[in-house]
Amino acid sequence: MIKQLLTRRPKQFRAREEGSISLEAVLITPMLVWTIMAGYTFFEAYRQSASNIKAAHTIGDLISRETREINSAYIDSMEEMFGLMVANQADLKIRISLVLYDEATNSHSVNWSAIRGGFTEKLSDADIGQYKDDLPPMSDQNTLILVETSNTFVPLFRVGLANIDLENFIFTRPRFANNIKGNV
Repeated sequence: MIKQLLTRRPKQFRAREEGSISLEAVLITPMLVWTIMAGYTFFEAYRQSASNIKAAHTIGDLISRETREINSAYIDSMEEMFGLMVANQADLKIRISLVLYDEATNSHSVNWSAIRGGFTEKLSDADIGQYKDDLPPMSDQNTLILVETSNTFVPLFRVGLANIDLENFIFTRPRFANNIKGNV
């Protein structure tokens, strides 16, 4: 009798179907909501990273087309444009430098450098050596516009993704004049 009771009850319980949709919904809904929030958060991180790199390329391209002297107002407008393009004002940093290569000494030097936002120091001749491996091969006495940008992605939802510093290092060759004058 007990054996029959123990085997019949689980079969009856397993055969019953009322309430199964409610139970499945209770179990699946939190996972579904988390998946949607995580997907949105990761997509936003990718979108902001892509916007950041596009803004850096745009700044380099605009400066590469200049034939007049670059001044502080021009650099301020580049910072403002950077902020508009990334649409996230969290910890914006921008450093723009004009780098010259000297073949005789096989070294780079900084003609001018400008910073805005969170960067604390302009790029100097002492610092440019650390970028030597990242710079492309250059001809003697040629210049390169170096644009460094950074901002912080702050996730909207807590889905296991921490704040991410999005840093870019872009170089562009001047198009019309080898040496763009800077008064910054």
